Amino acid sequence: MPQLPDFRLETHFSRWEFTARHHLTASDAQTMTMAELLALAGPEDREAWDTLALGYTETFGDPGLRRAIAGMYERIDADDVICFGGAQEGIDLAMRVLLEPGDHAVVLTPNYQSAETIPLSLCEVTGVALDERRDWALDLDAVEAALRPNTKVLSVNFPNNPTGAVIDAADFVRLAELCDERGIRLFSDEVYRGLERDPARTLPQAADLSERALSLNVTSKSLGLPGLRIGWIACRDRELRSRLERAKHYATICNSAPSEVLARIAITARERILERNRGIIAENLPQFDAFFAEFADLFEWRAPDGGCVAYPRYLGADGVEEFCTALIEQAGVLLLPASIFRSELTPTPTDRFRIGVGRRDPAPALDALADWLRKR
Repeated sequence: MPQLPDFRLETHFSRWEFTARHHLTASDAQTMTMAELLALAGPEDREAWDTLALGYTETFGDPGLRRAIAGMYERIDADDVICFGGAQEGIDLAMRVLLEPGDHAVVLTPNYQSAETIPLSLCEVTGVALDERRDWALDLDAVEAALRPNTKVLSVNFPNNPTGAVIDAADFVRLAELCDERGIRLFSDEVYRGLERDPARTLPQAADLSERALSLNVTSKSLGLPGLRIGWIACRDRELRSRLERAKHYATICNSAPSEVLARIAITARERILERNRGIIAENLPQFDAFFAEFADLFEWRAPDGGCVAYPRYLGADGVEEFCTALIEQAGVLLLPASIFRSELTPTPTDRFRIGVGRRDPAPALDALADWLRKR
């Protein structure tokens, strides 16, 4: 396998994530303490936690966890679920299992970098860009035109990171149909599902739409529990699931036993956690609206359709890269500039930055940013 390029986002976070005074670009919803999470446990899960033995766990994942995950879907049972050490392991191993030299993949942009760099290390890849001029709409005709006889994977992510876009449900269903008609695997990154501003816009899950599709999810984003490092893929193709298990044997082998029990508690209580996190976002957005209204000459702002990140445009003459660099160095406020989300597949905007709206009490960060802007 060719050497992968540096993961720009993680390299940037290695420098700034835990040293910045104000982390204003977080991609996860507000987390909770261990005590808060354990308070949500039912009697069976609490007993499982209290009596947990710290041995190896099943490669597919704890059976109770897989049953809880299956309850999130309409047509998935526990045997259709395989758990991973976060979503990143799921992306990596799925692409290695699904793609080989001579294959072709289609990936939407902008995206989480590994969604394109891992396929690019394995085969030829075509990008299809969301249209920022139409609120990040997806052109289905462009997707269909990008497909080839040797296309094996179509990789999508909604609600989208970094834009916060959610496409129409009818368009998402059509993507699944296009893939089934052509024998293509729809790989759907659904890690922000459940944080839609309008619940009516919540998309169906790919694994419910097609026996061949893969739905990727994780406890990190919508549930706000990235420290658990528990992700999963749901897919009704048992032969593919078996191949994913064998690939995992060369990676983490199995997950952390404490994390699996805690993830089981969180997923069982997911409606309460999601309601809490949607409430935090709803409370935060007027503060972001007010900030961007004050500085309308410098920014073009649009709240996300779903998830807890947005991708505003910076209008300043200095450019977004210099803006973000000066901001973190002089005011200690961390944002992610457009270069972090550039693509090798399509042109991507060069004047935008990612901002997070899912953490509680963004006022100190917004105030620090506003004070810095007023003094420039």
